[in-house]
Amino acid sequence: MITALTKPGVIGLLVTVVATVTTTQGANKTNTPQTKPAKPPTTRPTATTKAQTRPAKALAPLPIKLPKPKIPPTPKPLPPGVRVKIPRNKWTPRKPFLAPKGCTNVARGKRVSASDTEPLIGNLSQITDGDKEGSEHSYVELGYGVQWVQIDLGAAHKIHAIVTWHEHALPIVYHDVIIQVSDDKDFIENVRTLFNNDHDNSAGMGIGKDWGYFETYEGKLFPANAIRARYVRLYSNGNTGDDLNRYTEIEVYAVPAGTPKTAKIAPASQPEKPAE
Repeated sequence: MITALTKPGVIGLLVTVVATVTTTQGANKTNTPQTKPAKPPTTRPTATTKAQTRPAKALAPLPIKLPKPKIPPTPKPLPPGVRVKIPRNKWTPRKPFLAPKGCTNVARGKRVSASDTEPLIGNLSQITDGDKEGSEHSYVELGYGVQWVQIDLGAAHKIHAIVTWHEHALPIVYHDVIIQVSDDKDFIENVRTLFNNDHDNSAGMGIGKDWGYFETYEGKLFPANAIRARYVRLYSNGNTGDDLNRYTEIEVYAVPAGTPKTAKIAPASQPEKPAE
């Protein structure tokens, strides 16, 4: 092959071909503008796109079973100084409270202690027995002045809501309602206050900015924002009817300790309705 390529005729032909190719490539470079291939447009996900790609948080209405509503008598005029944000004649049903699925009443059947160890009516175990009807046989009556009741949940829980019924047969307002949680049974360390409507510090625990409220069959729901605690303590200081303190039921809603995050949970419950 090398010998054949050294012949004069073949060499001349190769030179001619190479020159032609070079000239053609030079002409192409001169006459044809160089264009780089366009890059595909860069798209950034919008805020809406990001939100759509995030998994929806599994929430459902709390499974609160309400007692039968009673027809209350006409409320008496409130004493001077009572702060109530919602007048009785403008009361509207409470909207369902959303919390993580699997949230349940972890206070049911748990041990209850109190500042008054000898209630005037009933016994402390009634406060977590599930009976929240508006009758004298359903509530526990403690003595005069500032009193508290405390529930031991048995272990620390992430609490999402606390619901309490003092007595709902009468349209009354309880004084100095204070709700605290702690991991210390004596409530000395790591005490956190969730609600305080003591506007004049008459209970001696600091001035609260929350408003008073009328008792109804719905009870009063206090959001807890997943606060972690083992003990729940509720204070009161008489009411607009008399100076005694009564508790019908207290419920504490949390996801039970030890529930696997991947566990399949029942579908969301229906909004709370009065028991028939």
